[in-house]
Amino acid sequence: MKRLSVVFITLSSIILSITLLSNKSIDDLRVLYSKPITEWPKPTIDSGVVWSEFKSLPKIDSSYLRKMDHPLIKLGKTLFFDPILSSSNQISCSSCHNPQTSWADHLTVPTGHDHLQGTRNSISLLNVYARKSMFWDGRAGSLEEQALFPIEAHHEMDMDITKVIPKLKAVPGYRKMFEEAFGDEDFSIPEVMKAIASFERTLQSRRSRFDEFLDGKHNAMTDQEIQGMHLFRTKARCMNCHNGQFLTDESFHNLGLTYYKRKYEDLGRYEVTKNPADVGKFRTPSLRDVMNTNPWMHNGLFDNMIGVLNMYNSGMVMNNPKTAAQLADPMFPHTDPLLKPLDLTREEIQAVAAFLQAATGSKYKMPRPETLPR
Repeated sequence: MKRLSVVFITLSSIILSITLLSNKSIDDLRVLYSKPITEWPKPTIDSGVVWSEFKSLPKIDSSYLRKMDHPLIKLGKTLFFDPILSSSNQISCSSCHNPQTSWADHLTVPTGHDHLQGTRNSISLLNVYARKSMFWDGRAGSLEEQALFPIEAHHEMDMDITKVIPKLKAVPGYRKMFEEAFGDEDFSIPEVMKAIASFERTLQSRRSRFDEFLDGKHNAMTDQEIQGMHLFRTKARCMNCHNGQFLTDESFHNLGLTYYKRKYEDLGRYEVTKNPADVGKFRTPSLRDVMNTNPWMHNGLFDNMIGVLNMYNSGMVMNNPKTAAQLADPMFPHTDPLLKPLDLTREEIQAVAAFLQAATGSKYKMPRPETLPR
């Protein structure tokens, strides 16, 4: 009995020591990250990777409401929410980019014309003004160019582009709005695209607790969230692709979700460039407001962030070519070498997820137009 008591006391002492060590580690991290960001521990970045340090979002622009009253923005917003741009008069841009779901749709893939399903998840339009290319494969270089694709796509809005202008000009209210926005009642496709893009540029994330922390309010994040941020920057290797103000490198990577030569095959960026090196590559999404924009990945495969982090934790090395035939196939997708097994513990994965929650701001439910021109 005495021996069991000694064992129990010894085990209790070990557990207490581990707990104290863990608490000390967290305390140390809080001290480290309470310093100016220029003095933070350097992140784990692979050789050759171009990256930038975290940067907070700006505070609320006092001119926002005045900007939203500009005739061009009002026209763009009306067009964005109006199903008149679809052949069925049932689908608008907001069908897939809903203001109540952080400008995405919470669907695995969107449903469009004739209830046809798309093949890729709807990307949130938050902060799209800062994107260097559009769509998962980067096929559009500007918001104006981007706006045409869903209007014409047969499984989205299915609109004959030659019918858009006559359809809009037949509505007196739209003729008036275009005249107010452009100074001329006559208009064509470029003006439509400019108006929609101008509205989309106003869709910005609200500041998160992460932004408050970056700006010196060091009690804005919990110990677990600070630990998650440290892991994000170091052991989890996230900053190789998710860095800067918007937590994205604006580039394209193959994460091993290509399904090459299988039912759900999607060759990604290759479909744009026709470069075999781009097979299976998809854009790095911004992680701003990421916890509001599930499901995640280009195919909407994951609806649980722990599942996403477990995938990265594995390194996805199982998807690299192994057989002689695969090695000889120039089109066989290679998982990005930035992906490596991480050996994160369950608690560490939970901490990274907590940090992503801290980087997620509150939702802004923009009201839809009460009436549409008819």
